[in-house]
Amino acid sequence: MSDFAQDVVIVGAGPVGLFLACELGLAGCSVLVLEREPEPGTPWRQAPLGMRGLSATSVEAFHRRGMLHPLLTESGIDDYSGADDEPVAPRGVGHFGGMVLDPAKVDLAALPFRFPSPAMDGVLTNLEAVESVLAERAAKLGVEIRRGVTVDAIEQYEGSVVVHAGEHEYAARWLVGCDGGRSAVRRLAGFEFVGTEPQLTGYVMLATVADPDELSPGINLTPTGMYIRLPAERYIGMMDFDGGAFDRSRPPARDHLQAVLRRVSGTDVTLTDVQLASSFTDRAMRTTTYRRGRVLLAGDAAHVHSPLGGQGLNLGLGDAMNLGWKLAATVHGHAPDGLLDTFTHERNPVAASVLDWSRAQVAVMRPDPHAQAIQGVVRDLLATRDGTTYAFERMSGASIRHDLGSERPLVGRNAPDFLLEDDTRLGDLTQDGLGVVLDFSTDRRLHDSALRWESRLRYAAGAAKNDLGLGAVLVRPDGIVAWAGDRDFDRKAFERAVSRWFGAPES
Repeated sequence: MSDFAQDVVIVGAGPVGLFLACELGLAGCSVLVLEREPEPGTPWRQAPLGMRGLSATSVEAFHRRGMLHPLLTESGIDDYSGADDEPVAPRGVGHFGGMVLDPAKVDLAALPFRFPSPAMDGVLTNLEAVESVLAERAAKLGVEIRRGVTVDAIEQYEGSVVVHAGEHEYAARWLVGCDGGRSAVRRLAGFEFVGTEPQLTGYVMLATVADPDELSPGINLTPTGMYIRLPAERYIGMMDFDGGAFDRSRPPARDHLQAVLRRVSGTDVTLTDVQLASSFTDRAMRTTTYRRGRVLLAGDAAHVHSPLGGQGLNLGLGDAMNLGWKLAATVHGHAPDGLLDTFTHERNPVAASVLDWSRAQVAVMRPDPHAQAIQGVVRDLLATRDGTTYAFERMSGASIRHDLGSERPLVGRNAPDFLLEDDTRLGDLTQDGLGVVLDFSTDRRLHDSALRWESRLRYAAGAAKNDLGLGAVLVRPDGIVAWAGDRDFDRKAFERAVSRWFGAPES
């Protein structure tokens, strides 16, 4: 006998699982989230150990669901550089393989389809802040989170899946594993996990240094590895090219951490005290499919890689945004054939690209003459305006374009924040998680067509302050442009596009 009968059970109450729960709850699905950890707050989720960078694309997702201001508040940010009138240069770009990039060299004019928006820049936050905002939103949407639950078995049936956790079982129509790189759901459901083995062991710690002047602050790429020091936070991060040989089944001891720090920094620095420490590797793996029957994966459960470039959380949030509306449409029975399978089709190539981006950084950091020679060339390229802009596109998510079978350059991309003449933004129209039709035509040509899908689409008509020369745009609930028409567009082409993504009309 099951404890619950839900539309969807999500395993994992991290940012990805919670964001997905919010998307499903917003769409009217019944959702239960199971989390192994008994309490939400730990030092590993708080600053500085829990610090994470949200890309501009991820910040846009929070903006489109009305969660940007709560996120900024929880993150302690009161000077966010989002703008309503003109694009602004990013405050930070980050680094590529330890080579810090200059945000002033980003060519804003070269970025594809970038409009002024309240969400223009990345955000430096922490996991606790992100999860707090999402958990509060999930609760308001009727999502239940049950903590202290360890999943130990999964059974799939024709129309349901049952999750076993000790003496309890939880039945649902669908199960999504958002339970991290060591995902129990991935293992129990038999997903294939392929990729490359580690080249390095990384460490993060809170530690006191006896001779702090020995270590330079910030990111430091050295001939033997890399270290990061945030003096005010006692935070130290390191990457040691040992082939991933450190035994991660045990926490690293002070003497070992000190030896690694001396090796990668080239100093005789002494650690007098280590409060917390953990290790990781650059193992780069991903699943070959994101779905097996009624079980799906998202976030680190579907792909793991090194934290270089800060792409992991953003990749996972993109998974959640992509999957949420598709799974909800499937639950409600109006999804067109094959809609749920587009989750793998669209997100797996993005994951492959991120894994290669991570591998490339590791390759130029290796402490051997060949890698060091390549590093010099890459450093010169990244010092140019074009090189910095290219890196920013990759790290911000601006370069992502799903293959939706259209030659139009806007289709498949994250939609720019179109601003209508009445000052309504696209971001204002996406709060309820529906698709959006922007009809720029003077005769409101799409009004009657859009009404045929009125419970799945929000219709907005009027001239835009920048319409890119288009007559209309169809935006999916995840913010991806599904169709774009010229000023003399064919209404039938629009209806075919809507049917492809939103199913048969209601009338």
